[in-house]
Amino acid sequence: MKAPIGGWLPHRELLSLFAGSAGCGHTDMRRRLRLRGDASLTLLLGAALGLLLYAQRDGTAPTTSAPGEPGRTVPGPTPGFRLFQAPNKGADLQAYEEDTLEPPTPTGPFDFGRYLRAKDQRRFPLLINQPHKCLGGGAPGRGPDLLIAVKSVAADFERRQAVRQTWGAEGRVQGALVRRVFLLGVPRGAGSDGAGTQTHWRSLLHAESRAYADILLWAFDDTFFNLTLKEIHFLAWASAYCHDVRFVFKGDADVFVHVGNLLEFLAPRDPAHDLLAGDVIIQARPIRLRASKYYIPEAVYGLPAYPAYAGGGGFVLSGATLRRLSGACAQVELFPIDDVFLGMCLQRLRLTPESHPAFRTFGIPQPSAAPHLRTFDPCFYRELVVVHGLSAADIWLMWHMLNGPHGPPCARSGPVAAGPFQWGP
Repeated sequence: MKAPIGGWLPHRELLSLFAGSAGCGHTDMRRRLRLRGDASLTLLLGAALGLLLYAQRDGTAPTTSAPGEPGRTVPGPTPGFRLFQAPNKGADLQAYEEDTLEPPTPTGPFDFGRYLRAKDQRRFPLLINQPHKCLGGGAPGRGPDLLIAVKSVAADFERRQAVRQTWGAEGRVQGALVRRVFLLGVPRGAGSDGAGTQTHWRSLLHAESRAYADILLWAFDDTFFNLTLKEIHFLAWASAYCHDVRFVFKGDADVFVHVGNLLEFLAPRDPAHDLLAGDVIIQARPIRLRASKYYIPEAVYGLPAYPAYAGGGGFVLSGATLRRLSGACAQVELFPIDDVFLGMCLQRLRLTPESHPAFRTFGIPQPSAAPHLRTFDPCFYRELVVVHGLSAADIWLMWHMLNGPHGPPCARSGPVAAGPFQWGP
């Protein structure tokens, strides 16, 4: 008998061999052998099919998991994690992108091909300058104790006014001299409707600059991924015009800053020593999903994690670090996410950003154990330095609640009611 391909005999021929040796009268034996052969063949084919399917699945399995964001049904990539160096180390880790609020800067579609072709273009003219901003209070060699630099866009006049009239007011605060500037680029598409549109926004910004003397305008498009250009241009400007500044706070226009708490935090610090403090994020992983505004292809950044960096919503740095960063960032390849780029510059300087729990660039999360808790409460904000993600009206309201003639109940000298303090329903 000739064996078939593969070297094994079909079960019917095996039955014939067994039947020949046992005799033709054993009908029950043949039936049992036939059933056993069918079962063996079925198991063999099933195992082969399972191995084939497993091999195909293993070859195309994704490398990252995809938990959904709160309130969304479409899964996204696993973001990096924000690790707080706070007393409560048992709290859940905050995801890099989940809690990030939409910035006031327009996002829009991003052309990475164009970005890679133009990424080495890092010098743009300064269209509106404030060369006398850091001349101090008349004392020679004495700059501001605190310079506030706020990222803004041309159309966001309402937020700039809220900052000017509340936490970003210039003058003396607790004896410290405070100065303020807003960082702007050219509105995207300005002039596309004719020269009249471009003249309109530019004349408005020049008028605003004459009124408040706090506008810095550069000639690059004001887009989300060009925030890195704001970073390097501001560092260069401050190094040139504010070389005697003691400390700099840099943040977004939608943050609330308790300047008194910030100055208390800075009081024991030496501006001649390195310092960059804020809401520090470590081991954040690049987002590879194209639908995300933080999408970064591997061709732009191929490492599995970003260096440690402070959330761009608001951080503070010393004058010494400001000047060192300006030089370091000039040697680091531009990266389209500004706070990550600054982390790369810190890494080049071998500096580690300092984490502080009073910097809340992801906002104040709602505690799961207290769903009735009202997080927009002055008794919360009076203990913090930075809270990100507020409207202009919220900024104005919170500042007046904290700085009004009566102040919040939790700030009064005597108890307002018997028993411990309780949050309202």
